[in-house]
Amino acid sequence: MARQPVVRHNDWGSLTPATLGQWEPTLSVTVVVPTFNYQRTLPYVLAALAGQSYPDHLLEVLVVDDQSSPAQELPEVRPENTRLIRVEEGWGRANACHLGALAAEGDVLHWYDADMLAHREEVEAHARWHHLVDYAVPGGHKLFVDPTSLLEQDPAVVRDRVAAGEAGDLFPGQEHEPHQWVEDYWAKTDDLRTAGPRAQRYHIGMTGSVTKALYLDSDGFDRTLRLGEDMHLGHSLAQAGGVFVVDREARSWHLGRSQVLRRAEQVNRFNDPYLADLVPTMRPKRNRRGRTYQVPYLEVVLQTGPADETIHVVDSLLDGDVPDLRVTVVGPWSTVHDDRVQPVEDPVLETRLVHRSYLHEPRVRLVESAPATSDAEFVLTLPDVTLAPLPVALAALLDDLERTHHGARVLAYDSGAAARLERTSALARVGRLADAGDDREALLDESFGVKTYPATDVGWVPVEERVVERFVLGARPPMDPDKSENRLRKALRKAEDAAVVRPAEVPAEVSAEAPAEGEHKRGLFGRRR
Repeated sequence: MARQPVVRHNDWGSLTPATLGQWEPTLSVTVVVPTFNYQRTLPYVLAALAGQSYPDHLLEVLVVDDQSSPAQELPEVRPENTRLIRVEEGWGRANACHLGALAAEGDVLHWYDADMLAHREEVEAHARWHHLVDYAVPGGHKLFVDPTSLLEQDPAVVRDRVAAGEAGDLFPGQEHEPHQWVEDYWAKTDDLRTAGPRAQRYHIGMTGSVTKALYLDSDGFDRTLRLGEDMHLGHSLAQAGGVFVVDREARSWHLGRSQVLRRAEQVNRFNDPYLADLVPTMRPKRNRRGRTYQVPYLEVVLQTGPADETIHVVDSLLDGDVPDLRVTVVGPWSTVHDDRVQPVEDPVLETRLVHRSYLHEPRVRLVESAPATSDAEFVLTLPDVTLAPLPVALAALLDDLERTHHGARVLAYDSGAAARLERTSALARVGRLADAGDDREALLDESFGVKTYPATDVGWVPVEERVVERFVLGARPPMDPDKSENRLRKALRKAEDAAVVRPAEVPAEVSAEAPAEGEHKRGLFGRRR
């Protein structure tokens, strides 16, 4: 079987989809329609889906009733293969969509909200991408419109007009509102083709689709989210290797303005703490310093070695300019025991010292086997504990990857070993592309880009040379309170001079970018501390 086409970064323009109406589909599609008290618009949603160009025998529609009151029933006008399931546990769109995904029989999952009306080729436009690659995540084009005139029509008439290709004429003389913030970003990034890893942030689930295989390989919807679930799903699909496609021929009407458009400020305020905690690419919502989050930006994985060197390497990682990280130390921690033993002659002394050093450090995880995957945006795997990073090294290398959209940086040690800093989504993409016998490193370079640096050229030093500051508190008599106050105020003035005062408002996309050239005045690798 031929290998799937390789898409570099998010440049889906390298794929050539079939021309609508001039190809023979083979994949089955399940349209998942979550609904909560959409009794007025759902009949028209299903009527339009009944007029699709996609073959009836390959199309399933699954309506997921999220405990509507009164309970949702299926209208008379609907696609031939339409099912209704009811949510019995949990609530919210994310929960309903996930239940629909598990119950779906199709090869492709197409999320479609209960206030959307599809043009005739909408499903077909989505499906053609999934016939090319199993990691496409297409999104469609939509316009917001007042549905009042539509709701006066017979759903059977709407079905027939959609089937005749007349969906574009259903709202004559009415103002059509675009999804402006999405359109603006599409315009800036050539319909996401140049967006690279940021494309996931513009995943709009109300008209999105994905293969069921990719969905199940991802973390899927977070069923605890009540809003912002589309952005989180975008992150999950990217982490599984997804590429985000814009298909302007997958057209829909949105029946009324969405909650996000009506109450944008309130919705964003609600979403911010959730998305900041769960989605590392939403970095403008994260603090630059002093915070960790549920899903870290960076995970560092290393095998424990001699205690002094291991502790020094881990402390160097924690002492750096990337506080948003998790350090995973692999070792035989279960051998640490409470049996009577001469403490300094303990056979597992080296393991014990490392274990105790980080047992209560929240950014360090002690495990007995290396994790197969990571939820972090990037993973740094160290070969040993002979080199340690200077404080700015990790941030500088991560900025290098972010600027280039590349997939990996290989840090070559003089010993012949190498550390690898890798983009998790790039590894997942390669996993989807690679066949038995394929050169995965070559595929990683082809699909994302790989570059090698000598480790000591980019901020890594022998572990014994890396100084991690500790507190100094010598024994001394009490100081005169006035003299102590003078020192207090001098220290505060010095701190104020160095402080960065954040403007009242900084555009999200500006704050998301890497620091401007010259921002780090001290130089990248000019000090050992």
